[in-house]
Amino acid sequence: MPYSEQNGWRQVTVEDMTEALHDDQDFRLFIEQIGPLEKRGEPRAGRLLLAHGAGAGQDSSFMRTLVDCLVENGVQTLTLEFAYMQRMRRENRRRPPPGIERLVDEMIQWCGILSQRNLSGLWLGGKSMGGRVASLVATRQEVTGLILCGYPFHPPGKPEKTRLAHWPQIACPTLVLQGTRDPFGTRDEVEGYALGDNSHVMFIEDGDHDWKPRKASGLTQRELIGQGAADIATFMAASR
Repeated sequence: MPYSEQNGWRQVTVEDMTEALHDDQDFRLFIEQIGPLEKRGEPRAGRLLLAHGAGAGQDSSFMRTLVDCLVENGVQTLTLEFAYMQRMRRENRRRPPPGIERLVDEMIQWCGILSQRNLSGLWLGGKSMGGRVASLVATRQEVTGLILCGYPFHPPGKPEKTRLAHWPQIACPTLVLQGTRDPFGTRDEVEGYALGDNSHVMFIEDGDHDWKPRKASGLTQRELIGQGAADIATFMAASR
């Protein structure tokens, strides 16, 4: 089991979550029959539930760096891991994610646990597929806002197969942070989409899907992630 006390994870029940969420301390909890949740930072700009992409979990290099930078900018981050990724860890082999609706149901379950009295509103977001899941949740229930990092507007090489049919139903403030070279939606492509008045796009200059720039740009991935995190914090704070 990868989420052992030896690795800093404390096994808890759903009933234990109220006290933990109201506590100022960071935590790494494994909620019985649901999965892992890590909380970091103080919610000066707000609280953000982040979901990972399709191929890597919450401990990927991108996710860890993004969380570090968000915490530095006053965003409390809560990172989850979907059930299929937990199974990948147990079996030590890769497997594709399930249908998107199953992931939407999982995130809705997390929202029910994390949206509690006397806590600031819960923003939803994620990397790539995780952001797509969050955007679909926002069409099913009220959401404070969305933070979408490297949104998969279409499969690479298939710009005609856009994933935008549900966007007219998104009513909350939405920030998309997209690398200008992202094969899931380049700057030229995204600027041609009608995303709605409540949606804002900030482009990560020279970034790919993981916000990695070309060496010739003189930039680093860490710098671009830090810039993105600062933009996220500013957007969240301004929308409170």
